[in-house]
Amino acid sequence: MNHSNKDGKRSAESAGGRPLIKRNVPQCDTYPTQSENRVSQGLKGVQTEIIKTAMPGPWLPVLVFLITLASSSQPPLSIAEIKSPDLNRILQRLEEVQHQDPAQSRPYEVRREYKVFRGYDKQPTSEVIAQINFVPPDMKTYKIIQTRGNSRGEKIVRELLDRETESAKKGLGSEITRANYDFVFLRQENFGVVPEYVLRIVPKRKDKYLLRGQIWVDESTYRIRRIEGVPAKSPSLWIKGIHITLQYAELGGMWVPISFDAIATVRFLGEYTLAGVNIQAADPLSPAANSHTR
Repeated sequence: MNHSNKDGKRSAESAGGRPLIKRNVPQCDTYPTQSENRVSQGLKGVQTEIIKTAMPGPWLPVLVFLITLASSSQPPLSIAEIKSPDLNRILQRLEEVQHQDPAQSRPYEVRREYKVFRGYDKQPTSEVIAQINFVPPDMKTYKIIQTRGNSRGEKIVRELLDRETESAKKGLGSEITRANYDFVFLRQENFGVVPEYVLRIVPKRKDKYLLRGQIWVDESTYRIRRIEGVPAKSPSLWIKGIHITLQYAELGGMWVPISFDAIATVRFLGEYTLAGVNIQAADPLSPAANSHTR
């Protein structure tokens, strides 16, 4: 029995009690709801996906908690957002502590031992022991009391001691203060177990008694524990360049350098390393003497 296509089409459309959607008819991107409002197909897809992926039982509260936690979490602060300490406050306290140091108002005497190495030699070419005396307010003198080895090492030691004693005569002109330097806060770190502020120091003028480098300032006492740098001006004609490291500590109730290290490039002779350490310190006004060994 033959049926027309028209009848077949009508039968197919009525099958199942709902009309069929033709494949070549563009579908609307919204769907009706019970209130006859239309929602986007994308949102319906999300709703459908949530229904498909929702887990029954106790997992559902856990999933809700994780979603809430992720949406409320904040990203960590960037390095730029971490506030640096107040540099002006650090410098003010630093200057106050320097002016209160008894080492600037009491006479003292230290005996310092130097070892001089040439290039990468492991054994010193020279050993020098010097005695350094300070009489306030600005008189510092030295004398060489023992030498061993190459005389060139003694010459380097004398060059550095000349700089140290002449610097004392400069008084306020050689202090690490805002009058002589510009400062930049670099970082905070531990010097051994002591928290320190690390500051860059930039001399305000070319002066062989000023250093261009860094200082380490104790966070609790505001005392300088370490200085590293190069002179803002060459100290002599025969030393092409020199990098100086000073470390400070309390000796005899005063805050003074306890070690003095330097790497010097000597014209026509190459590189020399000098390691100096206080082996004895005494306050002439007190019978007590303090010893320090490396």
